[in-house]
Amino acid sequence: MQELIAVILTKNEAHNIQACIASLRDWVDAVVVWDSGSDDGTVELARQAAAQVVYHAFENYAAQRQSALDSVDADWVFFVDADERATPALGEEIRRQIRSGEHAGYWVPRRNFIVGKETRGGGYYPDYQLRLLRRAGAAYVAEREVHEIVRVAGSEGHLAHPLIHYNYLTWAQFHRKQRQYAAYEARILARRGIRPRPHNFILQPLREFRRRFITLAGWRDGLHGLRLALLFAWYYGFMPYWILMKDRPRIGRI
Repeated sequence: MQELIAVILTKNEAHNIQACIASLRDWVDAVVVWDSGSDDGTVELARQAAAQVVYHAFENYAAQRQSALDSVDADWVFFVDADERATPALGEEIRRQIRSGEHAGYWVPRRNFIVGKETRGGGYYPDYQLRLLRRAGAAYVAEREVHEIVRVAGSEGHLAHPLIHYNYLTWAQFHRKQRQYAAYEARILARRGIRPRPHNFILQPLREFRRRFITLAGWRDGLHGLRLALLFAWYYGFMPYWILMKDRPRIGRI
């Protein structure tokens, strides 16, 4: 059994995959690309970069991560998205912490770049993600299909050095992804038995805007932060309830 394996979930990430692998391979024991059917050359590029590639049909994000946890042979798993980059300082810190044995999981901060601009307000920094997991006893909550939740058997710590996250290169990519997330959120609401009410279409967007722009200090990013707060009010406050109202007969197939 290896000490530390990095797992990268992919679907058509040819533009990202080799740079992501390069940021990991010098300090992990192996890199495993957990692919859900790429047809853009991602698999070939990953193998050229000396990563192992495993195909697993996509169900949802939580199920993808859980299938990797159940399958890889390592004491620790570090989950990285293809549009993220690890630094040597982060690698050194991870190795040091897992050998200390102090915690069963570690939250990693992220520096987020949205359409070329580093974004620090609105919840985007430090944007901690629970990604470094002692494999024994770690399990993803099946009901949370997107923005996954993982539980670990033991205490959790926080790392100091961040991942670099180039999460949206264009606004078109941003809108495409947020529509997908809104559909997942609508499905979660449907499973909870929630019915949209008229006030949801006003109060939920207002709450999301206030949370992003004021509570999470989106105002620090100026007009960029205002734009994001308005967009998230639309995609997280309004759209899930709109989808739930318009497409409830089909919601299980979203």
